[in-house]
Amino acid sequence: MPLVLPVTKDIRPSGTGESPLANLTDWLEVTREDGVKGRRETNTMPQWAGSSWYYLRYIDPHNTEKLADEDLLKQWLPVDIYVGGAEHAVLHLLYARFWHKFLYDLGVVPTKEPFQKLFNQGMILGTSYRDHRGALVATDKVEKRDGSFFHVETGEELEQAPAKMSKSLKNVVNPDDVVEQYGADTLRVYEMFMGPLDASIAWSEEGLEGSRKFLDRVYRLITSKEIVEENNGALDKVYNETVKSVTEQIESMKFNTAIAQLMVFVNAANKEDKLYVDYAKGFIQLIAPFAPHLAEELWQTVAATGESISYVAWPTWDESKLVEDEIEIVVQIKGKVRAKLMVAKDLSREELQEIALADEKVKAEIDGKEIVKVIAVPNKLVNIVVK
Repeated sequence: MPLVLPVTKDIRPSGTGESPLANLTDWLEVTREDGVKGRRETNTMPQWAGSSWYYLRYIDPHNTEKLADEDLLKQWLPVDIYVGGAEHAVLHLLYARFWHKFLYDLGVVPTKEPFQKLFNQGMILGTSYRDHRGALVATDKVEKRDGSFFHVETGEELEQAPAKMSKSLKNVVNPDDVVEQYGADTLRVYEMFMGPLDASIAWSEEGLEGSRKFLDRVYRLITSKEIVEENNGALDKVYNETVKSVTEQIESMKFNTAIAQLMVFVNAANKEDKLYVDYAKGFIQLIAPFAPHLAEELWQTVAATGESISYVAWPTWDESKLVEDEIEIVVQIKGKVRAKLMVAKDLSREELQEIALADEKVKAEIDGKEIVKVIAVPNKLVNIVVK
């Protein structure tokens, strides 16, 4: 039978951190019919009560007078984004929202809603194996032979399939082991590069190796390439594209595509003999959220100011550097593509026609033929009609 709580006017705090019920000693201390003495539980609220308003307390954690200062609550609420598994929508999120609305009705918080946006992250799956019945087999019961997997005891060939990590399947990846072998930055980069943040993706040692090699390339780029004060403009476009893309992708939580763009910049920079110092600094700042330890070390090498990269303003991009100076046009002869040319953007019809007719490939195709008409479409194509 549920225990009926006592009726009382004494609801002052107990002073011990316990519920006010701890003040009611006559109710608190009990003796059973067989003489066994006991003490009733005073924590009658569910655990959700303690975890449904933590985001409010974070705003002003040392306030001894109230939950949080009103001005600070107005400044910080509502929470920009709530990241949690899908199950949170019907568990913690539900309780937190109920408590917040209750506190709003009491005038304790200034906003009707606690969170502006909900994002459900995916799950990192472990390697697992299934038999012909679809039953999962623990990894210690599996052996690999000639590229296939077999049950140690039955000899049955198994199918490799990702599944939720669990102790029973012995497929749990200990992050401490990964950090010890590869470093924390490699682990962070790999997890962010695995795929979309809301997707469930299988863990891969090969992917981990790839992330480590990428960071090695970053280190070599910054420490081996000649860093210069003068910009020759060779990396203008790709650098500004990288700053813009990484900034926007981080804002939309598309971390995998942000890292992919960082790789694009590294590839482009490695083709150049020298690296402009401002671009080197900007790139280090862009990679810092994913590989903070490496970035800090490289920053101290390049910037040499003694100031931590954590306190440096985020880089900005120049829109004018994103404009294509050159575009590819096709040259058609009697409707068939015979050449593709890189030309300056926004050339006139006359200029396009002149360039197309001067191309060696085109000249060979029309040699000995009469040009009936030339149709030039700026930024697109040149069509030559011959007979």
